[in-house]
Amino acid sequence: MSLLLSGCYYAHVARGQSELVLRQRSVETVVADPVTDRKLASRLALSQQARRFASRELGLPDNRSYTRYVDLHRPYVVWNVFATPRYSVEAVRHCFPVAGCVAYRGYFDETKARAEAVRLKTGGDDVYVGGVSAYSTLGWFADPILSSMLRWDDDELAGTIFHELAHQLIYVKDDSAFNESFASFVQEQGLREWRESRGLPAQDGEAQAMDDAFTRLVLDLRDRLKKLYASGGDEAIMETGKQREIADFRQRYEVWRDQGWPKRHRYDAWVAAPINNARLLPFGLYDQWKPAFAALFHQADAQWPAFYAEVRQLGQLPKSQRDQALKRLAGETDIAHRGG
Repeated sequence: MSLLLSGCYYAHVARGQSELVLRQRSVETVVADPVTDRKLASRLALSQQARRFASRELGLPDNRSYTRYVDLHRPYVVWNVFATPRYSVEAVRHCFPVAGCVAYRGYFDETKARAEAVRLKTGGDDVYVGGVSAYSTLGWFADPILSSMLRWDDDELAGTIFHELAHQLIYVKDDSAFNESFASFVQEQGLREWRESRGLPAQDGEAQAMDDAFTRLVLDLRDRLKKLYASGGDEAIMETGKQREIADFRQRYEVWRDQGWPKRHRYDAWVAAPINNARLLPFGLYDQWKPAFAALFHQADAQWPAFYAEVRQLGQLPKSQRDQALKRLAGETDIAHRGG
């Protein structure tokens, strides 16, 4: 049964990727087409400016990725299915020949993703399904601009191009935190330089500060649940403790929001929706090592080629040594922030 499910899954992924390849059109062709909506043409033209900047100024791959366009006619390109055991915060991992082991399975069809979620939930796992607007094939295909990416503002569109191209440049198998933190740093630093090149002021940091603070709040819940599950006890004790921790988190969130962000309610809906272990998995994945990469960029005198060379060296280390090196770098950033 496991082999059958794996075979069906790979066939589904192959079909989904093939459809994207077959439906691509050159961005230049779409922009020049007189029937193209002018707003769409303007956004696509901006994407090409960001694409050229990525290679010319950030040292990211100069290839056909993000020079073609696909209208998906759906809100997301894939839906990721996350799962954990009912009393664990560790992901049910899935391993693939190229990408290595990751904490989710992606589906091009939402119905198939929901069906997989039902199967896992029936087996006793906690499950979460999240839509994804963009992803990288790590250079195996020329990744296109997707209509799902154009729902974002200009900064998010440009930053995502930087992020996904960074995955094509450097990717370490079986280390999602390293890969996503690296790409997220490139995205944020690249966006700073992109805005500066266009004569735009620095981004307002309040939204990012709120995002970071909320992530810490969620990670605290995950740590509390991890300690609960490690403490032992029968299923009834675990379930009671789990629901108590989630209820306490909601109360802490209200205090945190009202004291620090009284006019912002962007996370209210997320907190009000059902929460389980799997829903916590994406948090922290994209920024765990960002301070370490910021320190490495500073050590490289803000020179992208030197920075990438250092990142590649880190990627070649055994994971335990790599994590220790990243912790040291992150610690140096903390000292710098404290003025030490």
